[in-house]
Amino acid sequence: MIGRFGRRRRDPARGRRRTELVQLSTGRQARVALIGNPNTGKTSLFNALTGLRQKVANVPGVTVDLGRGRFPTPRRWIDLVDLPGLYALAPHSPDEEIALDFLTGAGGEPPPDAVIAVVDATQLERSLYLVTQLQELGLPLLVALNLFDAAGAEGKVIDAERLSRQLGAAVVVTSALTGFGLDLLPHELDRVLDDVVPEQPGDRPGPIPPLRQAARRWATAHPAAFRDAGPFRELLVERSLIDVGGALERRLVDALGVPTRGDLAEVRHDLLRSLAPRKSLTELEAEARYARVREALAGVVERDEATAYSPAARRRLRADHLLSHPVLGSLLFFLTMAVVFQSVFSWATPLMDAIDAATGWCADLVRANLPEGVLASLLADGVIAGVGAVVIFLPQILILFTFLLLLEDSGYMARAAFLVDRLMRLCGLSGQSFLPMLSSFACAIPGIMATRVIPNRRDRLATIMAAPFMTCSARLPVYAFLIAAFVPRRSWGPVNLQGLVLFALYLLGILGGIATALLLKRSLLRGPTPTFLLELPPYRRPDLRSLALRVMQRGRLFLTRAGTVIFAVTVVVWALAYFPRDAASKLAVEASAAPVPGVSAEAEPPSSRDAEAAQLAGSYLGQMGRAVEPLFEPLGWDWRVSSAVIASFPAREVLLAALGTIYALGSEVDEQDAGLIDRVRTARWPDGRLIFTLPVALGLMVFFAFCLQCGATMATMRRETGSWRWPILAWLYMTGLGYLGAWLVVRIGSTVG
Repeated sequence: MIGRFGRRRRDPARGRRRTELVQLSTGRQARVALIGNPNTGKTSLFNALTGLRQKVANVPGVTVDLGRGRFPTPRRWIDLVDLPGLYALAPHSPDEEIALDFLTGAGGEPPPDAVIAVVDATQLERSLYLVTQLQELGLPLLVALNLFDAAGAEGKVIDAERLSRQLGAAVVVTSALTGFGLDLLPHELDRVLDDVVPEQPGDRPGPIPPLRQAARRWATAHPAAFRDAGPFRELLVERSLIDVGGALERRLVDALGVPTRGDLAEVRHDLLRSLAPRKSLTELEAEARYARVREALAGVVERDEATAYSPAARRRLRADHLLSHPVLGSLLFFLTMAVVFQSVFSWATPLMDAIDAATGWCADLVRANLPEGVLASLLADGVIAGVGAVVIFLPQILILFTFLLLLEDSGYMARAAFLVDRLMRLCGLSGQSFLPMLSSFACAIPGIMATRVIPNRRDRLATIMAAPFMTCSARLPVYAFLIAAFVPRRSWGPVNLQGLVLFALYLLGILGGIATALLLKRSLLRGPTPTFLLELPPYRRPDLRSLALRVMQRGRLFLTRAGTVIFAVTVVVWALAYFPRDAASKLAVEASAAPVPGVSAEAEPPSSRDAEAAQLAGSYLGQMGRAVEPLFEPLGWDWRVSSAVIASFPAREVLLAALGTIYALGSEVDEQDAGLIDRVRTARWPDGRLIFTLPVALGLMVFFAFCLQCGATMATMRRETGSWRWPILAWLYMTGLGYLGAWLVVRIGSTVG
């Protein structure tokens, strides 16, 4: 609603059904860009309008690519595009380039028909800086004044109508969290699209008129400069002159040659000599734009001192002091993470037991109703045992992501990034690299994509190489299985040993990533430590509905992967382990007749388990495993473990499906051998020694903590770096590090006993 509002103002249109919008739509379409500063609720507004389930987090830099969706207005359908957050049209990082390219048509798509600028009502002066730049594009513009409830809590009362008049743009008050103004926004957008006469880029005077004229002359003299941007060429040349060393200047140099850098420097020198010799064009632009912003805000904001200094405001200040304290804040961060990992084991056990029982029941049902043979073995021992071994860990994954998303939405993770900045600087990075690494705890792919917010290429590459070390959701099932099988269930009050081991593995991944970044910044990517500026978002009560949707989305993605990649690999592993039947049968007969080491001739003949092991040894999988067994024997792995690890290189969570297939083929489970864990515990070498001891199990965990076993991650690294050199280097380095770490753990564990 356009108008004067404060802390408690209600929207009379709130709750109105939006079906009328659908009925009034005429089939016309418009393409609209949604843009704003980071952490202004932009993506939340996108979700509220389109109904799509985009990722939303209360930390800057979450949106690093284009989100697309549709919603109706009374006169047309809107194709809404969510652009990466940025503070100004001055691109220095890839995500900022994406936003500017979309607005100007330089990225291959035509410019949008209109722009919705999302403005933070609590930070109007900072947010309107970007709006003044958007106005110069000449595109129809609607300003969405968001987070007004937070502004009211801070004691601010804003006159939106006056702001609209003085700014020279349509303003609508919205709240993505409560739905305030969402019914009015489509009507206002229609009015902007229909009533506003589009301007040509550059029609409005720039902040520095002589600069605009110089940019026009330079663009005329160099027609190849930003050829794809059409009418926006002059504005992009102007930005190239202002932003020394920015992405646009680099593009001009790449397109026109190295002498272009000198030409631009000469134009800047001539301008500053006549304008302000002791200042830069960046400083002059900032002064002019902030003067324009202060003009637009004159008389717009009133302050309620009673609210501003309320007990709630004082509590927020005390919380910031505690969470940002270098000692107390760091201690609280590590305690919080420890509680999260303790809960992963403690709360998930009943659900995991239920899933395990259901999986066993399904396998028994298949065996009871199908004749013994290939089909029954495939379904019971391949599909059900393999995929079931992954699905059983879904409760732990859901619990972990629930905690992490709660911490993000509350605003705590941004404070954690501020704390971690001190640690990141020790390895040549900054807290800006913490946010991509945090995303990598869910999956390394979005984490690597999130490095686009890092302006410096060296720092971006170092973060990309470090991100795969973070313990992603694919590692969690492997850790949980091995911990449950080999780490004793010992507790000391609320603390249990299994949770401590999981926490230690997460810390190991973090330390591996930090050490890798330090090594790279001291060698291949040597350079200065970047400056880190982070806006601390306000504390917010997480939206439980949005939280539940995102947790379910993570779980669905995990199950989808279990039903596609893991299913395919499981079937392949089953086939390799099941065939050829003739050779396997021959070996089984020979094994039955041959003496077993450590067993007397008068003893009971080999059981079906021994014949089954001989069948596996003669299969294609067994032949492959025995071929590589000498390579992995120093780690304590026999051919079965080696085969499962090799099968998991495309996707590390496949390890459980492979082990389930290898150890569950054609066997009847009795009361002493209830499931995959018991089979792995009792697996032996030919001389009778146990294969899996505690050092071997810990070594396998360390191997998975370091090794890069994800084809999709490598493909993403190639796309983001533009070369296969970095992903291949990462694979060789991480695999070698994993092998060395596992070997050291086994040697030390065997020595200690």
